[in-house]
Amino acid sequence: MTTPRVFPAYLAAIAGIGFFSIMDMVVKALTLSAGVFATLLFRSLVGVSLSGLLFAAKPSPLPDRSTLRLHVVRGVATAAMAVMFFWGLARVPMAQAVALSFIAPLIALVLAALVLHEPLGRRTVAGSLLAFAGVLVIFVGQARGDLGREATLGSVAILCSAVIYAWNIILMRQQALVARPVEIAFFQNLVVSMALLSAVPFLGVPQLPAGQWPNVILAALLALASLLLLAWAYARAGAAYLSTTEYSSFLWAMALGWLRFGETVSLFTLAGAGLILVACWIAARSEDRPALEASA
Repeated sequence: MTTPRVFPAYLAAIAGIGFFSIMDMVVKALTLSAGVFATLLFRSLVGVSLSGLLFAAKPSPLPDRSTLRLHVVRGVATAAMAVMFFWGLARVPMAQAVALSFIAPLIALVLAALVLHEPLGRRTVAGSLLAFAGVLVIFVGQARGDLGREATLGSVAILCSAVIYAWNIILMRQQALVARPVEIAFFQNLVVSMALLSAVPFLGVPQLPAGQWPNVILAALLALASLLLLAWAYARAGAAYLSTTEYSSFLWAMALGWLRFGETVSLFTLAGAGLILVACWIAARSEDRPALEASA
């Protein structure tokens, strides 16, 4: 049951997912015209500038070694996750990509038990099996739709990204307990930018098509707003509790994919997403899992 103490955090997380979903749409359009590397690199560099201004506006002591390590680990994980997700997103419909990524909250429940020692009920096992069935349904629909090899590779990349994102949810919770939202946003953008810049000697200096800078800035602003809201929320409620807010992204993906790219949602995607949602609901309602309270 949602308690009054953590309900504002839940609403903030929902809003953060909304901003992130709109950013997905903007970045997908950019990726189709400029490529995933250029899009993510320039978005992150703009993000460093924006979050850096906020971070400098209210000076605070530099993070200690353990906190800095968290920032670096999550930043590197985010860079890998983003490259795989947006590479896949350019090759599959938005709703299908989000449906596949729904396995992340379920994996996060398991990781929350292993890393944060949050209780894990037996229903999580049943939910995992049901979620796997949902993923298979989506892949069957993809095969029947004959979307091609690129779409299959894109789906696999999104599944790999979802595994990293599950870990990212846990790192987000750990970060939020020891650092301010602005600090988290700044260091994430900084580490992601450095990780992407390290690939320039191998991939070359990326080029951005003319007229795309406003979209890059918009994507960075949306990502920053999402980061701040999610960091604020995860400082006030548990990772297992807030991970369920991820499900709202499917509605955003269906609407935005249809409005911006004319994408339709197949019955297989709807059925697979439904199975994964039911699986997460079963796991989240485990009798062994107590109500989570705010920690900050």
